[in-house]
Amino acid sequence: MTLTLILSVILFFLLDYYFSAQHATLLSIIFFLVVLWSNEALPLGVVSLLPILLFPSFDIISTNETVSNYSKSIIFLFLGGFMIAIATQKTELHKYISNKLLTLFPNTARGIIFSLAITSAFLSSLISNTTTALLLIPIAIYLSDDIKIRLRFVLAIAYGASIGGIVTPIGTPPNLILLGFMEQHHLEAIPFIKWIALTSPLAIAMLIIIPFILSLGVKNFEIDTSLKELKPLNWDQKRLLYILGSLIVLLFVNSKIEPYYMGLGLNEKGILLAYGLLMFLPKIGFLTWDDTKKIPYEIIFLFGAGFSIAMAFSKTGLADVIANQLLSVTDLPIILLIVLVASLVTFTTEITSNTALISVVLPIIYSLGNVGNIDVGLILFVATICASYAFMLPIATPPNAIAMSSGVVKVKDMAKYGLVFNILGIVLVTTTAIIYWQFYL
Repeated sequence: MTLTLILSVILFFLLDYYFSAQHATLLSIIFFLVVLWSNEALPLGVVSLLPILLFPSFDIISTNETVSNYSKSIIFLFLGGFMIAIATQKTELHKYISNKLLTLFPNTARGIIFSLAITSAFLSSLISNTTTALLLIPIAIYLSDDIKIRLRFVLAIAYGASIGGIVTPIGTPPNLILLGFMEQHHLEAIPFIKWIALTSPLAIAMLIIIPFILSLGVKNFEIDTSLKELKPLNWDQKRLLYILGSLIVLLFVNSKIEPYYMGLGLNEKGILLAYGLLMFLPKIGFLTWDDTKKIPYEIIFLFGAGFSIAMAFSKTGLADVIANQLLSVTDLPIILLIVLVASLVTFTTEITSNTALISVVLPIIYSLGNVGNIDVGLILFVATICASYAFMLPIATPPNAIAMSSGVVKVKDMAKYGLVFNILGIVLVTTTAIIYWQFYL
């Protein structure tokens, strides 16, 4: 931590030649926070609360302005999602879903790689990619004693979690940061069902190509697993399925399909929180207040820190300064601009937290849209998706870090596959943005 502090001070004096003292201070503080998030010198939640102390102390933004970012309405959407996720784990419904999906594929290494990736993607769209990786990777390790096979199983889960995390707004933190940022800047929010419709084609394409590449060379390797022995759903699991089904129907009915249908007009944050609280009702729900101890509050604090960074960039004018420096790129053809943004975000995410990075990038892109002639909504969406599609290094995304912590994956293995998948992600995101997203965002 001492070294991080020294480097931050050195960075301030270097930046002071190019930026104002306030902007140099802000960038140095962000560097300090990002390094602490990355090397875990302090607990994640502790680092995420530091902006409340640092930003006012260095006259970046006031205490009240900073604290307000820790209670944004979008955070309660995620809180409701956490409650539903805990209920899913408590009833072990996620195990039934995993086992059911495993039965749909051949009992070979390739079949299991596909089933693990798809199962991981599906679950991560519902209960966050971090939780999904934590649940499934221990299972994958015991499916085979072959080191080569275990490596690919673990990577299939980690990459599947990142792929599926972009499918819904609650799947991964950058998605929620984008929605919070849009709300903060009075941009039209992307409804839940519309988000799924936009991201599903990209996720499906990734889920076809990436497991196929991971399974090259192990096509006929037989796997003997007992995970395919399905048990019938018990009453609690059936009840939770019905509740989740009604949630999906309500979200679908509530979504606008302009100009044909204007939806119910209900606030989606309220819907998710209501269903989360429903998990506590006697004879209906599955949770007690003690279960809330499992809610990862440090992630909620992380969102607050991300929103605070975004506000600091906007309030101090640093986003405008950087945007003015980048103004020349707005003259590029849209396809080249998307490739540039996708590449910069994807590869920069490899060396920092995707949550911290997207918190910095979004206000810059927004300011770029104010001074240049670009489709800011489209570029914000591209950047957010690419923040989750970094596959090379463990620091990039939580699923990558969890895969590395399993002891099965080495950095060189992740980097070898990840470089190919990063490029693949950039190509597919760009293609999807050009032929699909730009017409509906």
